[in-house]
Amino acid sequence: MGTPVIAAERIADQWDSDIVPRLVEYVSIPAKSPHFDPAWEAHGHLERVVRLAETWVRAQPVRGLEVEIVRIPGRTPLLLFATGGAGERTVLLYGHLDKQPEMTGWRAGGGPWVPLVEGEKLYGRGAADDGYAVFAALSAIAALDAANVPHARCVGLIEACEESGSYDLPAYLALLKPRLGNVDLVVGLDSGCGDYERLWMTTSLRGLAAGTLKVEVLTEGVHSGDASGVVPSSFRIARRLVERLEDSANGWILPSAFHARIPVERVEQAGQAAAILGETVFRKYPFAGGTRPMVGDGGEALLNRTWRPALSTIGADGLPPIESAGNVLRPSTSLKLSLRLPPTVDGNSAAAAMKATLEADPPHGASVTFTAEQGATGWNAPPTAPWLAAAIDAASKSRYGKPAAAMGEGGTIPFMAMLGEYFPDAQFLITGVLGPHSNAHGPNEFLHIGYAKRLTACVADVLAAHAATGGS
Repeated sequence: MGTPVIAAERIADQWDSDIVPRLVEYVSIPAKSPHFDPAWEAHGHLERVVRLAETWVRAQPVRGLEVEIVRIPGRTPLLLFATGGAGERTVLLYGHLDKQPEMTGWRAGGGPWVPLVEGEKLYGRGAADDGYAVFAALSAIAALDAANVPHARCVGLIEACEESGSYDLPAYLALLKPRLGNVDLVVGLDSGCGDYERLWMTTSLRGLAAGTLKVEVLTEGVHSGDASGVVPSSFRIARRLVERLEDSANGWILPSAFHARIPVERVEQAGQAAAILGETVFRKYPFAGGTRPMVGDGGEALLNRTWRPALSTIGADGLPPIESAGNVLRPSTSLKLSLRLPPTVDGNSAAAAMKATLEADPPHGASVTFTAEQGATGWNAPPTAPWLAAAIDAASKSRYGKPAAAMGEGGTIPFMAMLGEYFPDAQFLITGVLGPHSNAHGPNEFLHIGYAKRLTACVADVLAAHAATGGS
């Protein structure tokens, strides 16, 4: 199994001469997801990146290529492509073009919308998460066609709402399902990798329940010297409410509704991945000062970030900047809470449980509301078919010189749960380029270009194996 060497050379050349320049252009466009840019339609940035990708796709020498921007009024656009192919089966390839917001802390000379290429790294928002996907997918297919290597019909769904929870995608899936065909393999290129030395297969993704907790104690702020000791602090009440969810001493999530049994196979895979990665499990994070990780065992750390719930406070209102903070007992505190969930816990049910837990019996009778804003269910991969396991491992050995590895990821891709429901009998290759220090969603996000080139070749290998084995 495997494509000719010329396929890898062609892919690498195309990345250097064609794909990287297009990604540089893509990074410069502030195409924030609708959740972060409610006026996305008026601003036109999502339209620009979708059209940029459409123009590039149309120029690819892929047999039987069809390209269309599909539109549903009031929803973000979706780029659809389809290719010719052998047999009656379809491979579905997924990516997205919308981006996270800016964040602060970018290195000098770069920025979220200021692309910077240094050696093998392209810095800037969105190239690794997930603008590269459409380019990698078509480059792999074009390389197979150029080498006359058969592949099944391929369909690409490139959305523009993923960073907002893919809330537009169900409508497009319902609209397009008759056109997708007999999908028996899904290739998703929006995940991570444990290192840059092998092909990584994502076996699970966590879910998410998020919303805003608001505590009100006054109709307006009053002098803290006059009111403190009489009027309860909204921040203290908010802190007590959060501790209903989380043990502040160790970060353990307390309600059983947010936990799930971890499959034995996933425990074993976490141990194997930890053995491969060693201290990289911890060193990938930019710890400040003497900060230590929550656990010292690598396998347990991986299970914490993939199969156990964890709470983050990701935003706050009602707190003035320190330089303008007067001696005032503030009227309210609002906290944006993000609870990562085990892959098998229902996201909407978890959001409802958060609301019930936080709003019940408020301390001091304060006005407490929790507004649930997102409930996304995670995903646990079906058993990997022998042909796919063999193809993934062979591709990794061929392109990276090392066997493949498997690991769950801590992020949420709502698309995966949706596709799992639409195509329950399909196999899944979920992978990506978000490795150590790539810092998706944060400052100095980068795409490792060399790794992406080899990953593209691996996708070509798997598509060739899918056709050669009949997917069985």
